[in-house]
Amino acid sequence: MASAGVGDWHSLAIRSNGTLLGWGRSSEGQIDVPSGMFTAVAGCGYRSLAIRADGTLMSWGWNRAGQANIPAGTFKAVSAGGFHSLAIRTDRTLVGWGQNDEKQTNVPPGMFMAIAAGWDHSLAIRSDGTLAGWGNNNEGQIDVPSGMFTAIVGGNFHSLAIRGDGTLAGWGRDGEDQQANIPAGTFKAVSAGGFHSLAIRAGGTLAGWGNNNEGQIDVPSGIFMAIAAGDYHNLAIRTDGTLVGWGNDTCGQTNIPKCLVAFAQPQRGTGGFGTWIDEEAELKRRRDDAMRKALGFT
Repeated sequence: MASAGVGDWHSLAIRSNGTLLGWGRSSEGQIDVPSGMFTAVAGCGYRSLAIRADGTLMSWGWNRAGQANIPAGTFKAVSAGGFHSLAIRTDRTLVGWGQNDEKQTNVPPGMFMAIAAGWDHSLAIRSDGTLAGWGNNNEGQIDVPSGMFTAIVGGNFHSLAIRGDGTLAGWGRDGEDQQANIPAGTFKAVSAGGFHSLAIRAGGTLAGWGNNNEGQIDVPSGIFMAIAAGDYHNLAIRTDGTLVGWGNDTCGQTNIPKCLVAFAQPQRGTGGFGTWIDEEAELKRRRDDAMRKALGFT
């Protein structure tokens, strides 16, 4: 299995031979990928996470809130939030680490089959298909709906899930129409960016809605099998295994390296060229802007 992931200004991918590649901005070392064979990768902000072939976790990049202090053990899934991380152990229990100011790492007991870390909220699908949410709820992003679900994702302040019948559900912040304007139809994959959303229809075409200030919902044509939405850029894999990127390209994060040919599945997951950015100030600015909007000050 190969995969791709996106952070704020960087992109990651697992080649078809299991090795990692990173591109985009790398001021915190977030694209300085480790050697070895991997099965999954995720990125958020200025850090990266991956699961090795033996099930152990690796993390690199920004670690100012302990979000890269990985737990021991073996894992089957990992997700990166704003300053926290989540993972599912091979026994299907959850673990969370990093910043916990909103109790976003206080994971519930039980067995789970999927996880999603938002900015400072967390989501999961229990083994019976029902949803769980914890952490910040200032926009209703953890007020999970009832029913049975097959996929879950978290954006900065909104959440999305695919029901058992293939239709989409959305809740949380909707200031940029990222969850209420959900397209009709059935879907096989969904991803939540900072303030936008993406999904793959049952037929394989893409749908995008929400904030479009960087062209992040101007989805490409074609038939796709996987997607990953970041704050302002996206990656997707076509059914022929080719990778495509669109949206903000300030640090070259959508310039797919020519050596990348075949993939199987991206995940949500910043580089060394392009305009210089003070990442810490930029990340703080974005969060402050988002909170001002949420409180109705702008």
